Amino acid sequence: MSEDILDHCDGNLLTITLNRPDHGNGLNDAAIAELAALLQGAAARARMVLLKAAGNDFCVGRIALRGAAQPKLEALAVRRGRDVVFNCYAAFRESPVPVVAAVQGRALGFGCAIAACADITIAAHNASFQMPEFAENIMPTIAMSALLGKVTAKQLMYIAYSTAVLDAERGKQLGFVSEVAQGDGFEAAAQRICAQILKAPQPAVLAIKEFARVAPAMDIRAAVDYARSLHAVINSSSEMHP
Repeated sequence: MSEDILDHCDGNLLTITLNRPDHGNGLNDAAIAELAALLQGAAARARMVLLKAAGNDFCVGRIALRGAAQPKLEALAVRRGRDVVFNCYAAFRESPVPVVAAVQGRALGFGCAIAACADITIAAHNASFQMPEFAENIMPTIAMSALLGKVTAKQLMYIAYSTAVLDAERGKQLGFVSEVAQGDGFEAAAQRICAQILKAPQPAVLAIKEFARVAPAMDIRAAVDYARSLHAVINSSSEMHP
Protein backbone atom coordinates (compact mmCIF):
# COMPACT_ATOMS: atom_id res chain seq x y z
CA MET A 1 0.00 0.00 0.00
CA SER A 2 1.16 3.55 -0.69
CA GLU A 3 1.22 6.49 1.68
CA ASP A 4 -1.50 8.21 -0.37
CA ILE A 5 -4.16 6.26 1.51
CA LEU A 6 -3.80 5.20 5.13
CA ASP A 7 -5.88 2.62 6.94
CA HIS A 8 -6.22 1.82 10.62
CA CYS A 9 -8.44 -0.85 12.14
CA ASP A 10 -9.20 -1.14 15.84
CA GLY A 11 -11.16 -4.37 15.37
CA ASN A 12 -14.54 -2.73 14.88
CA LEU A 13 -13.96 0.49 12.97
CA LEU A 14 -11.83 0.66 9.84
CA THR A 15 -10.65 4.25 9.31
CA ILE A 16 -9.47 5.08 5.80
CA THR A 17 -7.67 8.40 5.39
CA LEU A 18 -6.96 10.10 2.07
CA ASN A 19 -3.42 11.32 2.66
CA ARG A 20 -2.22 13.76 0.00
CA PRO A 21 -3.07 17.00 1.84
CA ASP A 22 -0.55 19.11 -0.10
CA HIS A 23 -2.36 18.17 -3.31
CA GLY A 24 -5.93 18.46 -2.07
CA ASN A 25 -6.04 14.66 -1.71
CA GLY A 26 -6.39 14.24 -5.45
CA LEU A 27 -5.99 10.54 -6.28
CA ASN A 28 -4.44 8.79 -9.25
CA ASP A 29 -5.77 5.49 -10.56
CA ALA A 30 -3.42 3.42 -8.40
CA ALA A 31 -4.68 5.14 -5.25
CA ILE A 32 -8.29 4.79 -6.39
CA ALA A 33 -7.68 1.05 -6.81
CA GLU A 34 -6.23 0.96 -3.28
CA LEU A 35 -9.33 2.65 -1.92
CA ALA A 36 -11.57 0.16 -3.71
CA ALA A 37 -9.54 -2.78 -2.36
CA LEU A 38 -9.78 -1.47 1.20
CA LEU A 39 -13.55 -1.13 0.90
CA GLN A 40 -13.89 -4.56 -0.67
CA GLY A 41 -11.97 -6.13 2.21
CA ALA A 42 -13.52 -4.05 4.98
CA ALA A 43 -16.13 -6.58 6.11
CA ALA A 44 -13.42 -9.13 6.87
CA ARG A 45 -11.66 -6.65 9.15
CA ALA A 46 -14.25 -4.47 10.82
CA ARG A 47 -17.91 -3.73 11.42
CA MET A 48 -17.96 -0.44 9.54
CA VAL A 49 -15.81 2.11 7.71
CA LEU A 50 -15.04 5.78 8.39
CA LEU A 51 -13.64 7.58 5.34
CA LYS A 52 -11.90 10.88 6.01
CA ALA A 53 -9.09 13.05 4.66
CA ALA A 54 -5.97 14.75 5.95
CA GLY A 55 -5.55 18.51 5.54
CA ASN A 56 -7.98 21.15 4.41
CA ASP A 57 -9.72 19.35 1.54
CA PHE A 58 -11.54 16.05 1.23
CA CYS A 59 -10.58 15.25 -2.38
CA VAL A 60 -10.18 17.58 -5.36
CA GLY A 61 -10.71 14.76 -7.83
CA ARG A 62 -9.07 12.11 -9.93
CA ILE A 63 -5.60 12.83 -11.30
CA ALA A 64 -5.50 11.85 -14.96
CA LEU A 65 -3.60 12.76 -18.10
CA ARG A 66 -5.47 15.28 -20.22
CA GLY A 67 -4.98 17.23 -23.41
CA ALA A 68 -1.81 16.61 -25.41
CA ALA A 69 -0.43 14.32 -22.72
CA GLN A 70 -3.40 11.97 -23.04
CA PRO A 71 -2.62 9.13 -25.45
CA LYS A 72 -5.18 8.48 -28.18
CA LEU A 73 -6.93 5.22 -27.38
CA GLU A 74 -9.68 3.15 -28.93
CA ALA A 75 -13.04 3.23 -27.21
CA LEU A 76 -12.63 -0.22 -25.67
CA ALA A 77 -9.28 0.73 -24.13
CA VAL A 78 -10.80 3.95 -22.78
CA ARG A 79 -13.65 1.99 -21.22
CA ARG A 80 -11.25 -0.47 -19.61
CA GLY A 81 -9.15 2.40 -18.29
CA ARG A 82 -12.15 3.91 -16.53
CA ASP A 83 -13.08 0.64 -14.83
CA VAL A 84 -10.90 1.51 -11.84
CA VAL A 85 -13.25 4.41 -11.04
CA PHE A 86 -16.45 2.45 -11.62
CA ASN A 87 -15.05 -0.39 -9.49
CA CYS A 88 -14.41 2.06 -6.67
CA TYR A 89 -17.98 3.35 -6.78
CA ALA A 90 -19.20 -0.25 -6.80
CA ALA A 91 -17.10 -1.01 -3.71
CA PHE A 92 -19.03 1.67 -1.82
CA ARG A 93 -22.41 0.36 -3.00
CA GLU A 94 -21.64 -3.31 -2.51
CA SER A 95 -19.84 -3.13 0.83
CA PRO A 96 -21.93 -5.17 3.28
CA VAL A 97 -20.79 -2.89 6.12
CA PRO A 98 -21.81 0.78 6.30
CA VAL A 99 -19.48 3.53 5.15
CA VAL A 100 -19.51 6.96 6.80
CA ALA A 101 -17.68 9.85 5.11
CA ALA A 102 -16.42 12.92 7.02
CA VAL A 103 -15.99 15.72 4.47
CA GLN A 104 -14.20 19.04 4.88
CA GLY A 105 -13.14 21.61 2.31
CA ARG A 106 -13.42 20.81 -1.37
CA ALA A 107 -14.96 17.63 -2.77
CA LEU A 108 -14.64 17.94 -6.56
CA GLY A 109 -15.41 15.49 -9.36
CA PHE A 110 -14.34 12.08 -8.10
CA GLY A 111 -14.17 13.56 -4.59
CA CYS A 112 -17.78 14.73 -4.82
CA ALA A 113 -18.77 11.30 -6.13
CA ILE A 114 -17.20 9.28 -3.31
CA ALA A 115 -18.55 11.70 -0.70
CA ALA A 116 -22.02 11.05 -2.11
CA CYS A 117 -21.38 7.29 -2.45
CA ALA A 118 -20.96 6.88 1.30
CA ASP A 119 -24.00 5.59 3.16
CA ILE A 120 -23.83 8.56 5.53
CA THR A 121 -22.03 11.81 4.73
CA ILE A 122 -21.14 14.25 7.50
CA ALA A 123 -19.99 17.58 6.11
CA ALA A 124 -18.13 20.39 7.80
CA HIS A 125 -19.70 23.83 7.45
CA ASN A 126 -16.89 24.79 5.03
CA ALA A 127 -17.35 21.78 2.75
CA SER A 128 -18.09 22.41 -0.90
CA PHE A 129 -19.12 20.02 -3.62
CA GLN A 130 -18.82 20.34 -7.38
CA MET A 131 -18.86 18.35 -10.59
CA PRO A 132 -16.74 20.67 -12.77
CA GLU A 133 -16.33 18.29 -15.72
CA PHE A 134 -19.02 19.72 -18.02
CA ALA A 135 -17.41 23.18 -17.90
CA GLU A 136 -14.10 21.56 -18.92
CA ASN A 137 -15.62 19.86 -21.99
CA ILE A 138 -15.66 16.49 -20.24
CA MET A 139 -18.89 14.52 -20.31
CA PRO A 140 -19.44 13.64 -16.62
CA THR A 141 -21.38 10.38 -16.66
CA ILE A 142 -18.70 8.58 -14.62
CA ALA A 143 -19.25 10.84 -11.61
CA MET A 144 -22.99 11.08 -12.34
CA SER A 145 -23.28 7.31 -12.00
CA ALA A 146 -22.09 7.56 -8.40
CA LEU A 147 -25.00 9.84 -7.51
CA LEU A 148 -27.70 7.51 -8.84
CA GLY A 149 -30.02 6.71 -5.97
CA LYS A 150 -28.55 9.54 -3.90
CA VAL A 151 -30.35 12.45 -5.60
CA THR A 152 -33.37 12.79 -7.86
CA ALA A 153 -33.02 12.83 -11.64
CA LYS A 154 -33.79 16.56 -11.73
CA GLN A 155 -31.15 17.29 -9.09
CA LEU A 156 -28.61 15.12 -10.91
CA MET A 157 -29.17 17.07 -14.12
CA TYR A 158 -28.66 20.35 -12.27
CA ILE A 159 -25.46 19.22 -10.56
CA ALA A 160 -23.97 17.99 -13.85
CA TYR A 161 -25.07 20.80 -16.17
CA SER A 162 -24.63 23.79 -13.86
CA THR A 163 -21.18 22.79 -12.51
CA ALA A 164 -22.27 24.89 -9.51
CA VAL A 165 -20.18 24.94 -6.36
CA LEU A 166 -22.57 23.64 -3.71
CA ASP A 167 -22.03 24.43 -0.06
CA ALA A 168 -22.72 21.87 2.66
CA GLU A 169 -26.25 23.07 3.34
CA ARG A 170 -27.10 22.91 -0.35
CA GLY A 171 -25.67 19.40 -0.47
CA LYS A 172 -27.98 18.45 2.37
CA GLN A 173 -30.97 19.97 0.56
CA LEU A 174 -30.11 18.01 -2.56
CA GLY A 175 -29.86 14.80 -0.56
CA PHE A 176 -26.25 13.64 -0.73
CA VAL A 177 -25.15 15.18 2.59
CA SER A 178 -26.65 13.64 5.73
CA GLU A 179 -25.63 16.20 8.35
CA VAL A 180 -23.81 19.54 8.42
CA ALA A 181 -21.63 20.14 11.48
CA GLN A 182 -20.50 23.56 12.60
CA GLY A 183 -16.94 24.54 13.43
CA ASP A 184 -14.59 21.65 14.04
CA GLY A 185 -17.48 19.45 15.14
CA PHE A 186 -17.77 17.45 11.95
CA GLU A 187 -15.25 14.85 13.09
CA ALA A 188 -17.07 14.53 16.42
CA ALA A 189 -20.37 14.20 14.54
CA ALA A 190 -18.90 11.44 12.39
CA GLN A 191 -17.57 9.66 15.47
CA ARG A 192 -21.00 9.90 17.13
CA ILE A 193 -22.78 8.18 14.25
CA CYS A 194 -20.03 5.55 14.13
CA ALA A 195 -20.46 4.89 17.85
CA GLN A 196 -24.23 4.61 17.36
CA ILE A 197 -23.76 2.02 14.64
CA LEU A 198 -21.08 0.07 16.49
CA LYS A 199 -23.13 -0.37 19.65
CA ALA A 200 -25.98 -2.01 17.72
CA PRO A 201 -26.13 -5.77 17.05
CA GLN A 202 -24.26 -6.49 13.84
CA PRO A 203 -27.09 -8.48 12.17
CA ALA A 204 -29.26 -5.36 12.30
CA VAL A 205 -26.45 -3.17 10.97
CA LEU A 206 -25.87 -5.48 8.01
CA ALA A 207 -29.58 -5.92 7.30
CA ILE A 208 -30.19 -2.16 7.12
CA LYS A 209 -27.37 -1.79 4.58
CA GLU A 210 -28.65 -4.79 2.61
CA PHE A 211 -32.22 -3.50 2.47
CA ALA A 212 -31.12 0.01 1.48
CA ARG A 213 -28.96 -1.46 -1.30
CA VAL A 214 -31.41 -4.00 -2.72
CA ALA A 215 -34.94 -2.69 -2.11
CA PRO A 216 -34.84 0.36 -4.43
CA ALA A 217 -34.46 -1.94 -7.45
CA MET A 218 -37.61 -3.88 -6.49
CA ASP A 219 -41.23 -3.03 -7.13
CA ILE A 220 -43.08 -1.85 -4.03
CA ARG A 221 -44.77 -5.17 -3.23
CA ALA A 222 -41.51 -7.12 -3.50
CA ALA A 223 -39.67 -4.54 -1.39
CA VAL A 224 -42.34 -4.72 1.33
CA ASP A 225 -42.20 -8.53 1.34
CA TYR A 226 -38.41 -8.32 1.54
CA ALA A 227 -38.72 -5.95 4.51
CA ARG A 228 -41.11 -8.35 6.25
CA SER A 229 -38.75 -11.28 5.79
CA LEU A 230 -35.67 -9.39 6.96
CA HIS A 231 -37.57 -8.03 9.96
CA ALA A 232 -38.68 -11.53 11.02
CA VAL A 233 -35.31 -13.19 10.43
CA ILE A 234 -33.12 -10.57 12.06
CA ASN A 235 -35.28 -9.62 15.03
CA SER A 236 -35.87 -13.25 16.00
CA SER A 237 -32.15 -14.02 15.97
CA SER A 238 -30.45 -14.79 19.26
CA GLU A 239 -27.61 -12.53 18.07
CA MET A 240 -29.93 -9.55 18.54
CA HIS A 241 -30.12 -10.26 22.27
CA PRO A 242 -26.70 -11.47 23.36
